[in-house]
Amino acid sequence: MTTRRTALAGLSAAAAFPTTGAGPALGDAERALAARAASWLETLGEARGDFVQTDSRGRVSRGEVFLRRPGRARFAYAPPSSLLVVADGVNVSVADPRLKTFERYPLAATPLALFLSRRIRLDGDARVTAVRRTSSGFEVTARDTRRAHEGQIALAFTDSPLALAGWTVTDAQGRSTRVQLEGLRAVSGLPSSLFVLDDPRPRSPGRGKM
Repeated sequence: MTTRRTALAGLSAAAAFPTTGAGPALGDAERALAARAASWLETLGEARGDFVQTDSRGRVSRGEVFLRRPGRARFAYAPPSSLLVVADGVNVSVADPRLKTFERYPLAATPLALFLSRRIRLDGDARVTAVRRTSSGFEVTARDTRRAHEGQIALAFTDSPLALAGWTVTDAQGRSTRVQLEGLRAVSGLPSSLFVLDDPRPRSPGRGKM
């Protein structure tokens, strides 16, 4: 069963590149690949596709993803999960209608803010700890050295054509959550309603505003 914690760990990892810190020096070829990755992310406007998420216990969840940069994303999990994760440009909201739960976090406090920002800030060796070639492209591993104990993120890109293929988050305990993107493609005209998620729970006198 997909949990809210697993969902946030897997999906917020799309933010990839930390905002500060020092890392090992990268070679010219590695920096060039990292720069290609950042440039591709910057040029991504609206997109949609599917995702497959595998957590550290091997549990698999599927769903559909919609993106509208800057600031907006929607991750809709397929049954039996009922999770919905939406970034509306200001906040990231996580709703589970089956469990009747709803949580909201400032977008700026999540890694999604970096991925969804208008400009991807990346200077190679200060934020990216490793870049390696894979059979289908390359992988960029990043760590926020201000919070190095929290783990790392590895983004996978296909090389021809250049595209984000997925990402893997590894936490401080060595547990990994992997998200694979399938059929992610540029689109236009996504309805704004996709990126709005209000608290569905009925209001009660004892529940304050979130």
